[in-house]
Order: sequence, then structure tokens, then C-alpha cells
Amino acid sequence: MFERKKLSGAVVAAIASMACAPQLFAQDNTTLEEVTVTGIRASMERAMDIKRDSAGVVDAISAEDIGKFPDTNLAESLQRITGVSINRVNGEGSEITVRGFGPSFNLVTLNGRQMPTSNVSMVGGDQSVEENSNAGTGRSFDFSNLASEGVAGLEVYKTGRASAPTGGIGATVNINTVRPLENPGIQASLGVKGMHDTGVNFEGEDITPETSGLFSWTNEEETFGVALFGSYQERNGGTRSSTVNDWDIRTGATINDGSSEFVGNDTVINNAPDDAQLVAIPKDSRYHVSTNERQRTNAQLTMQFRPREDLTLTADAMYANNEQTEQRVDQGNWFNAIRSEMTFDGNSTVATPIYQYQDVPGDVKDLGLEQQLRSTENTLESFGFNADWDATDTLSFSFDAHTSQSKSNPNGPMGTSSIRFGIGAFVVDGHTLDVSSGFPVSDIVFNDDHYNGNGQLDANELASSVVRTTTASQEHQIDQFAIDGSWELENGRIDFGLSSIASEMTQQNMRTTQTLGGWGNRTPDVPADLVEAFCMTCMFEDFNPGSDGLTVYRGHAGELYSAMVEPWTADNIDTQLFNTVEEDIQSAYFQFTLDGELGSFPTQLVIGTRFEQTDTNSTSLVYVPSGMLWKADNDFERKLSDEVLPVSLDGKYNNLLPSLDFSIDLREDLKGRVSYSKTIARPDYAALFSSVSAEKPSGPTALGVVPVGSRGNPELLPLESDNFDLSVEWYYGDSSYVSAGFYEKRVANFIGDGKFREPLFGLRDPSSGAPGTRSGDALEALEELGVDASEAHLFTMTALIDNFSIADAKSMFEAELVDGNLPQGYVDQILTDYDVVANADDPFFEFDVTSKVNNREAKIHGFELAAQHFFGESGFGLQANLTTVRGDVGFDNGADPTATQFALLGLSDSANLAFIYENFGVSARLAYNWRDEFLSQVNRGASNNPVYVDEFGQLDMNISYEVTDNLTVLFEGLNLTEESLTHFGRDKSNVWFAQELDARYLIGAQYKF
Repeated sequence: MFERKKLSGAVVAAIASMACAPQLFAQDNTTLEEVTVTGIRASMERAMDIKRDSAGVVDAISAEDIGKFPDTNLAESLQRITGVSINRVNGEGSEITVRGFGPSFNLVTLNGRQMPTSNVSMVGGDQSVEENSNAGTGRSFDFSNLASEGVAGLEVYKTGRASAPTGGIGATVNINTVRPLENPGIQASLGVKGMHDTGVNFEGEDITPETSGLFSWTNEEETFGVALFGSYQERNGGTRSSTVNDWDIRTGATINDGSSEFVGNDTVINNAPDDAQLVAIPKDSRYHVSTNERQRTNAQLTMQFRPREDLTLTADAMYANNEQTEQRVDQGNWFNAIRSEMTFDGNSTVATPIYQYQDVPGDVKDLGLEQQLRSTENTLESFGFNADWDATDTLSFSFDAHTSQSKSNPNGPMGTSSIRFGIGAFVVDGHTLDVSSGFPVSDIVFNDDHYNGNGQLDANELASSVVRTTTASQEHQIDQFAIDGSWELENGRIDFGLSSIASEMTQQNMRTTQTLGGWGNRTPDVPADLVEAFCMTCMFEDFNPGSDGLTVYRGHAGELYSAMVEPWTADNIDTQLFNTVEEDIQSAYFQFTLDGELGSFPTQLVIGTRFEQTDTNSTSLVYVPSGMLWKADNDFERKLSDEVLPVSLDGKYNNLLPSLDFSIDLREDLKGRVSYSKTIARPDYAALFSSVSAEKPSGPTALGVVPVGSRGNPELLPLESDNFDLSVEWYYGDSSYVSAGFYEKRVANFIGDGKFREPLFGLRDPSSGAPGTRSGDALEALEELGVDASEAHLFTMTALIDNFSIADAKSMFEAELVDGNLPQGYVDQILTDYDVVANADDPFFEFDVTSKVNNREAKIHGFELAAQHFFGESGFGLQANLTTVRGDVGFDNGADPTATQFALLGLSDSANLAFIYENFGVSARLAYNWRDEFLSQVNRGASNNPVYVDEFGQLDMNISYEVTDNLTVLFEGLNLTEESLTHFGRDKSNVWFAQELDARYLIGAQYKF
């Protein structure tokens, strides 16, 4: 399955570059020696000091110097911290998971202020993103929007504090930016880099620029200062990947007795499963080659004024813009009829047909070549004002006002987030699918009349089918005010404060479908000058997709759309959502710090409580569907009416959140900690929507498919977690320490699914198979003819009965049969000519309606081990950590596929190992990060499947050389071994998504003025 990259070569090359390190000691002409620690070691010492001196469990990362952060991406920096893992989009760090709690359960603050979040994930990933009506409904912060050069430090608070904003069960991550009065004088740096992404790049430049500059100035009196930061970065790259859209879970009995639509009388079944056994059937296999472009712009301005020694005024502004575009060719092979042969793997939990073959008797079917364009733009704006006043020698106050907004909006042609332009070439006689390696391998049998046999498909064979667009956006506005006070006592301190946060999140999502040639159209109509040929399978390096030398076509979906599609109208809209959630949070806290002794051991006790009241209002505009059209085998189209139903609901909850941190210095270099806190995390916005939705079914209900719907629940309570921490830290050197800790989180109010079955919006079902309906008559007719009731057969017979008499329909159907099956061409003709529209004889759809409820509890626990050591003055050092995460609620892969499951997501062990070497002007680091397999999603698709992410390890390196005291040149390499990413379902053979990732290299220089 994998062709392993030469890890040893990458490691040896990286270590060989670490032959020297920067000057650590500066000595004047006197007998005194001044120790000046710089670079990576200085950064690690500052982070170690924060960890040692903080109350509770805190980890940190500090910039090595002004404008120089240890990693090129903030998420990739955070993954170095014990207990923090990340997810990646096209190989680049994006969101974080802390101690098993995913992105939505971690709070991000900027200089102590809560930040808004918006993230419409259209770029990267598998095929499901456009179909996800919940796109842009989360609370997760995307760190890829921020350039690391503008950050002074990161702090990760793993235990709750009364003085901190709420929302982070996993952790609260605080981003600190440069403050000029904290860095007096004139400081400035300018950095320039060139990046080479070794991935697929059809059009963009191979080397893309990155530039950043930071300037900080204060007057001689150090009463006024200004800091200005700006950066611009580009990245061009691409990936190769594969997707299976859905895995249909059935029982072995449906395979053995022929009652499923996958098998017929002539299907050869090898190693058949037991009747009671679950089986997983892939619906299709798809291969992608994508090219990606990213442009990121950041700017920060901070002004500080100290008119008196006891008063400091700070005004700051931040702007971040991140534009991402992905062009992708989707080469699809789907099973749209009965399989000719299936070979099962004998898996005792979920049997999988590791080999399938489908023949197309007497005809051809299409090779799918959908052209996809995904474009999003993320913008983050922040404006704040702060006044710190020392009223007396012991009493101080702080007033803070902050407004911020995050937007994730469409950035494609015609205001779209994605365009999927469907193209088909009717050239396939049959195909196989082999998943035995854990990667879909598909060999295609081409028809020589349409395909020349030399791997060349004539561009004049390309026919359009449908074009689908998605327009999704999320905007989040936060306005907050806070007054904090601190009263210094002889042996401690009292902190107190009040705050108010007004949060408003708005989500919109619209999907359209426009029929061009249609799914069954065989008339080529795609202009040959708008596409170009390339070898799809030649692009893969680690995976083997099969069909060696397969030449396909790529084009720009936006240009094809403009050339061939009329502007859409309301009739083309099949989904339209508008949801708003407002949250008003009023808070008060009191915190007492006492420094004392227990026996002869110095101690510190921090005890406090926070009270919060949250009022929620959820408003939705429900666009009422008018009907469901049955358009093809398993293809339905939801039609929307002009009726818009506004729905508004309220919720309210109060929380009292105590916290306690106790630390004891067992020796001058040995510290013990015990912490307890209660923290909360609010539900994702999608669960709070007041809307009602009815989704189109994934197939005819007569064959067992049940359509799904949803209702929101704005009265949901937040998750509540009781957190316990116990740790010991040994600081045995200026730059060295070892720590070990145990943590446990007992979480109540986890959100589960309440499910009930009911009609929605009076929608009638044309595919029910009920007696007295056209589909019921079609089932009887198929039975009389002795023909399998596959999706294609049932739709075709129903469409014929809808337009002709039953007798004529049976005759027409029977006349086309070849070995008990309809030729694909006849099926395509019927689905092109006819739609089945529901009428008064059809029963109402019965939807499985899901509404979110607080009905789950879970416990998570684990250990954290960390070590940091420098070998005297040699310049050599290392850093290592390991985190284990265990939970008591997992996903049962052998459970009934009709039942939804609750399981803890994101739980995985993680580890880091870094070798550092600094001396003689050279600073270098070789770092390896590993994350074990974890569950990322439950209840995906009609069979309520899980999505697991396979274990992943990445090796990075960076090396810099101080040419002068002011000029440094650098080289960085990311993912040196080019590891690949895989998502799978109930078994590792049930692959959802497999993506090849490539190395990235940067070379540049930084000048410090």
C-alpha cells in the first residue's frame, strides 16, 4: 500500500546540518561573566519559567526573538506542547485537540480576550464537505489564519481559573502579541522566505514568497510606544487522494439471499459472510488530484501611553485575511447496478468485499470526471482598549473593552464556496474495486469503440451532467467589556472582576443543482478547448489507484460554469439555511491567592469561583420544501417553495464554577501541584439552531432507506466538566526539567441524539413501494418478471408505469432485458426522459428526525510526561513528551447500523521528540510529532458509520546561521518523510479518505535592526 520514503536519509541530512550552535556566553573585560542565552534555548527557558511560576497546569511557547517564532504555523507550534494534538488541512496545521477534547471544546483568547471563531471547511478533505448543511456551525478556532511571526508567545492553561473566560474544557489558549512598553527602545526585524511545496502544482509558481516585518519603538522616557507588524505569505501546492462516498452496512443475510440491491441471481459470491454478520459495501471509489493556492495577510498595530507612573493606556488592532482556493479533478467510478462478483475478507466484526467486479452487459457506463472549485476567504478583525491603573501601592484596576469579528465567506465565481461541474465519458464496460490493501484500487475495463486503448480519451467524448454549487458562510461578532481588580496582601492577593460578552453568530448555506445534459446524457457537449488531458494515476506516489496510465481531463469549474450554465433561479435551490445564535454572558469572579508554608515547605493556594449567566436566542428562517422529485436510481431532488417560516426560541442557564490550585515546593527545585476546577463548553451552534430540516433520501424507501431530518434545541445546557490534576515537576537546571502528571475529567451534559420518526412539511414519497402506488405496482411487476428489485430497476419500472399502462410498461421493460438486467443505456435514457413526481396516492415520507439532547456522561483520564534537558555548555539539548488519553465511551463497530451512537471524539495518545543544537552561530532543531489513531466523527451516512483517523507522524527540521549580529539565514523542512493521511470506517479496509502529503521547504533570511 505504501512506498515508504527514505526516513534515514532525511534524518542523517538533518543531523549532519547540526554540527555547530550559537554563542551562549558573552564576556566583558572584567572578572564578571554575563550569561546571555539566545535562540531556541532562550525560548525554552522562558516557557519553562512560565510553567514553573504559574498557578495550575500551564505550558507555554515563547518567541526566540522579535519576529521569530519556533514554527511557521501556530497550530504546528502548539502540537509540541504536552497533551496538544492538531488536525491538518492539505498538510498544514489548522485546529487543536487538547487532552482528547476537540477544537470546539478549547477556548482561544488574544491578550486575554475571547476571540470569535468562523470556519467553513470547503478547502481540503474528502467529498462530504459540500453536502454538509452544518458547514460553518462550529466554535473551533483556525490557527492557520494567523502568521506566527507576529506572536510573542502562546500559553496553554489546562486547569480552570476563576479569572479566565469560560468555554474551554480541554484548555484555554492565550495568544500574546508584542507590547512596545514591555520592549523599550527601538526594535525591528524584517524576514523574507521562499517556500517550495513539493506537491502537485499545475499552474502556480514553484517558489512562493513569505515576508514579514515587525517594528517596535518607545520614546526615551518610555511613556509612549508603538508596535507595528505586517506579513504576507503565499503557498502553491497540491495533493493526490482517494475517497469512498459511503459505506452501506447491511447483514450477511441480505447478501446471501439476494434481498439487497447489490447482488442478483448471477452474482458470484466468494467467502460469503454469515447471515447474522454485518457487511460493509462501498458505494463507489473516487480519485482526486488537486492544486491549492493560499494567500495570507496579517497586520497588527499597538499603541501604549503611560501619562503617569500609575496609569498605562493600550490600544490595539489586528487584521488577518486568509484566502484559499482548491481546483480538483474527481475521477469517479460508481457501482450503479448488481455486482457480477464479490469476494469477502472474512472479518468477524464487519465483513467487507475486498474485491468487487461489475460488468455492464451489452452497453457502457460513464467514467465520472467532475471538475471542482472550492474557494473560501477568512477574515479576522480585532480592536481593543485597555487601561491599567495602580490606585495605590496595593490596589490596582484594569478596564478592558474589545470588539472583534470573524468571517468565513465564499470567494469563488458567482459568489460560491464550491462549484462541482459534472462531466461523464461513456466509455466503461466494467470495473473492479479492490480494498484489501486499505486503499481503493480500481481497474477499469474500457470500451474500445470509445477509448483508443492507449490511455487516451478523446476530449470530444465528454458530456455534461449536472452542476452543483454551494454558498456557505459563517460570521461571528463578539463585543466584550471587563473590569478587573487586584488587592495585594502581605502574604497573598485578592483578584475580582465583572465582565459582559455579547456574541452573535450567523450561518448561511445554500446549495443549487442545475441539470445540463443530465446523468444519462451521452451527447458530448463539453468544449474541448476548456479542458486539458493529464495522466491521473501517474500523479500518485505512495498509493496505487490502479488503471495504470489512465488519462483524464481537467478544467476550471468556474470557466466551464460561465461558458455552459444559465444563471440559476429559485427553482434550482435544493437547500437554503439562515440561522442566528445570540449569547449574552454576564460574569463575576472572586479569586484568593495565599502564599504560606506547610511545615518548612513553601506553598501557594489559589482558590476562587466564577458565576456566569448565559441567555441564548436562536432564530432561523426555514425555507419550506414543496416536494421531492425522484430523478434517478438513488437520486432525489428537494424542491423549495416560496414560503419562508421564521422560528425563534430562547434558552437560559447559570453556572457556578469553583477552582482550586495548590502547589508546594518540596525542594527548591521540586514542585508538586494539585488542582481542581469546574469548567464548561457550550454546544456547537448547529445543535442550538431552531430550524427544522428534511433531507433528501439516499435511495428509494421501498428498498429500506429511511430519510433523515433534524430539529434544533436552543435549550441545551453546556457541557460541565469536573477536572482533577496531580503533577510533580523537577527543575534541576537553568534550562532542564522533568515533569509527570495525572489528569481526569468527568463530563456531564454531553450532547446525544434524541430520535423519533415523523412526517415533515407534508412531503410525499414517490418511492415507497406501498400497495396502490406506482412504485408498489413496479415492485409487483418486477416480481412477476423474476427481475431483481435494484434501485435502477425499480426507478425504471416506476417511471414507465407513470407514463404508460402497467401492461405496456412491463412489455417495454422485458423487451430490454439482457441476462436479467437492463442495459445501462436504456436506464440512462429513462432517467434522462422522466422524473417521478409524488402525487396524492403516495404516502407521506417518514423521516428519522434527530434532535440534540443533554443525555450523556463520560470520563477521560490520562498521564502527561515531559522532559527538557541541555547538556551543559555543549549546545546540545533535547525535548520530549508523551500524553496518554483514555475514555470510557467508545464506538461499537459491530453495532446495529440503524442506531445512532454516542462516543468520545479525538481521544488519542500523542508524543514529541526534538533534538536541539546551538553553538557558534548555528541554531538547529529536528522535531518529530506523533499522534495515535483516533475517532473523529460518528453517525456518518445512512449507516451511522464512524470515521477514524489513522496514526500519523511528521518529521520537521529548521536550521539558522547568524551571519552577523543582525543577519540570520535559515532553512526549514516540513514533513521530510512525506507521510500520508488516512481516514477509515468500521474496519481499516473501509477507507473514507486517503491523502498523499508532500514535503515543504523554506529558505530565507531575517535582519534585525
